[in-house]
Amino acid sequence: MTTCRGFDGERRRSRGSVGFRPGLIVVRDGREAACAQASTSPPKSRPCSAALCYADARRALLPHRGGAPSGQGMDGRTCKFWMVIGCAIVLAPARSSAEEGFDTEHIFGFMIGTDVGNVGEREFQTQTTARFGKGGAAYRALEHEVEIEVVPLPNFRIELGGTASLHDITGVPDIDDRRQFNFQGASLDLRYRLLDRNRAPFGFTIAAELHGDRIDETSGAKGRMYGTEFTLAFDRELIPNFAIGALNLIYQPEWARLEVGGISEKSSTIGAAFAGLARVRPNVLLGGELRYFRQYEGIGLGEFAGQALFVGPTAYFQLSERSRLTLSWSMQAWGRPAGSGGKLDLVNFERHQARMVFGINF
Repeated sequence: MTTCRGFDGERRRSRGSVGFRPGLIVVRDGREAACAQASTSPPKSRPCSAALCYADARRALLPHRGGAPSGQGMDGRTCKFWMVIGCAIVLAPARSSAEEGFDTEHIFGFMIGTDVGNVGEREFQTQTTARFGKGGAAYRALEHEVEIEVVPLPNFRIELGGTASLHDITGVPDIDDRRQFNFQGASLDLRYRLLDRNRAPFGFTIAAELHGDRIDETSGAKGRMYGTEFTLAFDRELIPNFAIGALNLIYQPEWARLEVGGISEKSSTIGAAFAGLARVRPNVLLGGELRYFRQYEGIGLGEFAGQALFVGPTAYFQLSERSRLTLSWSMQAWGRPAGSGGKLDLVNFERHQARMVFGINF
């Protein structure tokens, strides 16, 4: 039986700032581990479950109204992210033996694996992506996508999704201040696996995600936005049934026509991403992702606009036979906009990006 009892953290979260919250002690089979408490109310006993960790992870990604400007207080959010992962590891159900091999379809946060599922599989998935810090001012953007996935043919997967977005922007250069919530748009994701790593030296899948939006994902401005993300995905088991590595090569052309002023914009982004995950428990994978992007004006890689390198941890939890949870956090470790000698590119990219993916088979 698993129970929680409260304890007071070293620092409390004051109004309008991010710090340590009072936590919980998770007691399971005589072992204790710290996990994040969902509120700052006086500590009291309550049951612990994976659902509480899911709720804490969702709160960790949500923008905080009245909080510190973006780019500040991130140490508190990063600490909370690791506390949620620790809590989930303790609460993850244990099995007597690990499954053979990996299913890489959903184990990564910002990347994709080469697995596409078996014929007839159907899945419901929610994906929440948060982006913080831009232009040295208060920038918070949250996207919540609801998706349905089906596998109608061998090695071929189709995914349909709809996205709602929240923007809270103040004082960012070249972006209007706004605080709004809107339906953003719809997407279609197609994937076809060319090589199965169980029968070839590595897995290889091609993917194309098409989306049409009425809200610009960066500025929140209204208009008509169309784009496609082409991905070449590779993966291979580095240590059988223990560690796996993945590589993504990315090209993203974008077209946009904003409602205000009728301004038309075209841009393109190319990138390369690498991830490595290891099995630390039968149903838990931990690792990290490293992603490098270059952005250009025009869809044909015209004038160079900026570049950024993101790095951060990823955790995957198989909650049950049918449900799963993926958590990922990336921080811009290095970047440079065109014509600048700065060490970060907060013009074309964000300082922090976080993602939570929850899925269930039906």
